[in-house]
Amino acid sequence: MMIESIELENYRNYGQLHMDFSPGTNLLYGDNAQGKTNILEAVYVCCTTKSHRGSKDREIIQFEKEESHIKLNVRKKDVPYRIDMHLKKNKTKGVAINGIPIRRASELFGIINVVFFSPEDLNIIKNGPAERRRFVDMELCQLNRLYVHALIQYNKVIMQRNKLLKELIFHPDYESTLDVWDMQLVQYGSQVISCRRGFIRELNDMIGGIHGKLTGGKEKLTVSYEPNTEAEELEAALKRSREMDVKLKTTTVGPHRDDLSFIVNGIDIRRFGSQGQQRTAALSLKLAEIELVKYIVKDYPVLLLDDVLSELDGSRQEHLLEGIENIQTMITCTGLEDFLSRRFRIDKIYRVVEGTVTSENEQEA
Repeated sequence: MMIESIELENYRNYGQLHMDFSPGTNLLYGDNAQGKTNILEAVYVCCTTKSHRGSKDREIIQFEKEESHIKLNVRKKDVPYRIDMHLKKNKTKGVAINGIPIRRASELFGIINVVFFSPEDLNIIKNGPAERRRFVDMELCQLNRLYVHALIQYNKVIMQRNKLLKELIFHPDYESTLDVWDMQLVQYGSQVISCRRGFIRELNDMIGGIHGKLTGGKEKLTVSYEPNTEAEELEAALKRSREMDVKLKTTTVGPHRDDLSFIVNGIDIRRFGSQGQQRTAALSLKLAEIELVKYIVKDYPVLLLDDVLSELDGSRQEHLLEGIENIQTMITCTGLEDFLSRRFRIDKIYRVVEGTVTSENEQEA
């Protein structure tokens, strides 16, 4: 699969932009705060409906504009697709595939698979559980439409249940209606837990060998799924926590409180690992994510590397670059010399200066 071109209108610091991409390695270089990351973000948004930064649509739209447009031309197994996305300040985004509007985001997932790797991802292991859940959710949503539906419905139920819990102080007689929300929470929560467990099992099939290679066989890495409660125990756990939920006015059990642990040679490196171990494990996680997509969809994803090489030492850089051969890759960096000195193959070079993108032949894109 590959992304052939992108068009932006009123997107962050881009009034108008058109770029054609190589199916190989595309390098975007320039000083910080020039707009390199915005291009990668736009690709990710158009493929997943979400910003990797967690930004709201209104934050992405150019100042004093009401809408922003992204158009992505992609190809998957020689079948072309055009994805059009309209971001609106005060309305839900509109999405069309090949000119036909879609009603649900789940219809977009899986057309093109993308893996985003930024310096922030190197801290996924030492940071809080919300980031680790987000990693699982974003990848699973691209691979499993049933998971998309279950997760969306589960989040809606949690929101409604929490709203009701807050209202009980004014309407105590509403407490009996919690049973209705609990039934739905168990239904969708069980599906979320089951899918996450399967995903981590498949991820572990990939990550052990990758991490062993990165560490010269010195370390064995295992990712462990830590559900807040097991699927078959969710109903009972909700009943036990009812009194506490009413007191705290929030839902205290369920997969929205899941976590992952990363075990290296028997040690949980979230708590006891060095920064080097944590970063190596994070790199292994991203490389395993790529291999897992290939295994499930029988094709490589598009890889977006946002200035991540500057955060890795020489050996980790080499392992990453070796692992992305034959993958369409978009890389941002501040300096061109590092890549040229490595003799790493670069198929297309773009220079980004204050929202203007110039190709290597100096024609404006």
